[in-house]
Amino acid sequence: IPSLPRFPEPVLTQLPSPIYPTYYRMASLFPNAAAQGDAAAAEPPDNGAMVNLRPKIDNSECYARNVSAAFPMSNLFIGDSRLGCKSDADEQLILHVSFSEFVKVHSIKLTEFNRGMEPELNPTLVKLYVNRESMGFEDCEDIDPTQTLHLSAADLKEDAGPILLKFVKFQRVRSITVFVEDNAGGEISALGMMSFFGRPIHTTNMKEFKKQG
Repeated sequence: IPSLPRFPEPVLTQLPSPIYPTYYRMASLFPNAAAQGDAAAAEPPDNGAMVNLRPKIDNSECYARNVSAAFPMSNLFIGDSRLGCKSDADEQLILHVSFSEFVKVHSIKLTEFNRGMEPELNPTLVKLYVNRESMGFEDCEDIDPTQTLHLSAADLKEDAGPILLKFVKFQRVRSITVFVEDNAGGEISALGMMSFFGRPIHTTNMKEFKKQG
C-alpha cells in the first residue's frame, strides 16, 4: 500500500488565518489601544499588599508653608533624619503631599529629627486633610481634619512602626495635607523623615494622558 503524502512542516505553519488580517487592521486603526493593552498585561496583579508610596509622590505638586529654607520639605524623602525638615517662624508647619495618581493610604511613618537629639522639636499634634488643595493655616482652623494624630516620642522613633490611619477615609487619595499644629515645647518643629504606605488604585495617570493627547 503506497504511503499517504505528508505536508512538509513549513506549509502547515504558513497556512493563512482569518484572524491575523483583522488583528492587524485593528492595530493599525488604534495603535494607542494596543500599546495600552500591552502595558496592562505587563502590570503586576494587585494582591492587596501595602507598599511604600514614595514612587507615587509628585514632587512638582508638593509644597510647604512656614518652612525653613535650610531644611526644606524635600529632605523628608531622602532617608536621612539628620537633614529633615524644620518650620521657620514658629512651631506650626504645613506639608502638602501630592500623588501622581489616586492611591489608598493605609499608614503614615513620621520620624524624629536627627535621631531625637532635639526632642523639644518633635511634633505632638498633627492633623491630616485628604484631597484639600492650597490649604493655609486659616483653612486648617476652619476645616475638620480627616484624622488627628496625637504623637509621643516613641511614635517618632526611627524603629517604630507606621501609624495606622482610618483606612476607610483614605480610599481614594490624590493629596494629603499634613498640619503640624503643636510640638513638645520648642520654638520651631522638625521632622526627620516622612513615609506613606498603601497601594495605588490602577487608574489613568492624568499627566501621561495629557502627554499622549
